[in-house]
Amino acid sequence: MAYTTIDKSTDYFETITYTGNGSSLDVSGLDFSPGWVWMKKRSNAANHMVYDTVRGVKKHLHTNTNDVEVSEADDDIGLNSFNSDGFTVKVNGNTNTNTHTYAAWNWKAGTTGSGTTTGSGTGKAYSYSVSTTAGFSIVKYLGNGTAGHTIPHHLSVVPKMMVIKKLSGTGSWYVYSSVLGNNKAVYWNSTSAEDTENTIWNQTTPSSSVMTLGSSNASNENDESYVVYLFAEKQGYSKFGSYTGNGNADGTFVYTGFKPAYFLFKRTDSTNNWHVLDSTRDVDNVANTVLYPGLSAEEAVTTSVDFVSNGIKIRNAGSYINTSGSPYIYMAFAENPFVTSTGVPATAR
Repeated sequence: MAYTTIDKSTDYFETITYTGNGSSLDVSGLDFSPGWVWMKKRSNAANHMVYDTVRGVKKHLHTNTNDVEVSEADDDIGLNSFNSDGFTVKVNGNTNTNTHTYAAWNWKAGTTGSGTTTGSGTGKAYSYSVSTTAGFSIVKYLGNGTAGHTIPHHLSVVPKMMVIKKLSGTGSWYVYSSVLGNNKAVYWNSTSAEDTENTIWNQTTPSSSVMTLGSSNASNENDESYVVYLFAEKQGYSKFGSYTGNGNADGTFVYTGFKPAYFLFKRTDSTNNWHVLDSTRDVDNVANTVLYPGLSAEEAVTTSVDFVSNGIKIRNAGSYINTSGSPYIYMAFAENPFVTSTGVPATAR
């Protein structure tokens, strides 16, 4: 059997930590040129900063707000370049303050292109960057205001998670999860429980070629611009699923099929924060150093999980991670596959 198609996860995803210098800083060490960079200051409260190669350098979004996309006019601030092994940041309180510490989560996309959207209504321009190997696609598109508007994603398989953000106006980060279904959404910039959203995804499950939009201004207002990040599962590398809490400090085990490097999760039946953990900030178990995608708050120590060779063992009965009977959704990326394509097993931490 094929255990994984990606033996070396760091060819497609990796977390980097760095300390700002208040000037110009090359943040390097990746084994790829990132297509999507998500940065957060660890040592102080500050907005999350999201950049990608489809929208271009010096254009950022905040996962913790519904703000419009910001174009950085000054060449001496923000993310100035995507490099072959990382990126360059200039002076910005959110990305490069002297002596302040930061985390950056980085994903590789790859093949680029553009075209015209399909489905109901007028076709509109879109552009994209995609890695079919890693199951990750970035698409920027114009809405057409008509239910049934379809956006090609170029993954060649059905995505399990999608995140849409309006660029040309304010709007929440709408998160689609295959677990919740095509008439539900949760929001990166909110603690809210899942909502019924009949006009975001047009109550249509994405196909292996397109995602389908409804008439909502949140995803498809005529001639307004949007970005969507789409994720498909790849065995041994990524998982986008759910688990049910057991309310016990000897908590639920979440099988992923790999040793995790990154774990983002949220309770969906009540108000709770998103949490993100990674194996770079917590080299050893337990992993308990958390950042909150929906908050500007500095790094905290709250969550307790173990990253093991084939998944995540929860070590906490807190309501945000392990209430008995409550559902949680998550996205996870690998440090190592449980077993490589040549049959070599992962080791525990």
